[in-house]
Amino acid sequence: MSLFDIIGPIMVGPSSSHTAGAARIGYMTRQIMGEDIVEAQIDLYGSFLATGKGHGTDKALVAGLLGMKPDDYRIPYSFEHARKKGMKFAFGEAFIRDAHPNTVVITATGVSGRVRTIEAASIGGGSIRVIKIDDMEANFTGDYPTLLIRNQDKPGMVLKIVSKMNEFNINIANLVLSKDMKNKGTAITVIECDDAVPFAMVDEIRSWEEIGRVLYLYNEDMVISEETQKRLDEYNERKYRELKEKRGN
Repeated sequence: MSLFDIIGPIMVGPSSSHTAGAARIGYMTRQIMGEDIVEAQIDLYGSFLATGKGHGTDKALVAGLLGMKPDDYRIPYSFEHARKKGMKFAFGEAFIRDAHPNTVVITATGVSGRVRTIEAASIGGGSIRVIKIDDMEANFTGDYPTLLIRNQDKPGMVLKIVSKMNEFNINIANLVLSKDMKNKGTAITVIECDDAVPFAMVDEIRSWEEIGRVLYLYNEDMVISEETQKRLDEYNERKYRELKEKRGN
């Protein structure tokens, strides 16, 4: 047992699972959206539905959607902040089976009009797990630097992505591949990494014609390892030489 298990995370209470975890789910949903949220349908399940209001779960979820972290003093007043920003929200019941008791399904609409549905659970101690994104299995925690890649579902794609990560010395902690049943020929690849990922690598993967969208989720305190930094410097030097030669021609 660690000290964290005893005293819990730094947060606005009263509950690490119902409040801190809920705020993290909302915050992670905003990160996945990649933009401000203008409307959210928040459907609660199990203990979140039965006792969440008393623990401030509803306010914590809305706070996270606004970009507040679990230790933000404004969490108890998140409804007022949401109304001032013009973000609409409503609560309901999630009808799912065999889910974790602290589960929520959020259907969020971003400023661009994009709509995305995220199913996530608060699994205790402020930790969370994102279960699904738009009906596709995701299964990641947000504790690691994470790549969410929407790519063509064809042979060799995972190998191509992993090979590029190996070029930068990025070790994979967890990988989940899920087919998009609504859009045939499309899949989502979720990769949790041991170290922070260079933006240059993310941008290169994003530029491939087989890639639809890439999201990189990370915390500010995640750092690139020395070996990865070395390979990044070599990559940048190589790209600089290629650009110089191209301009010279």
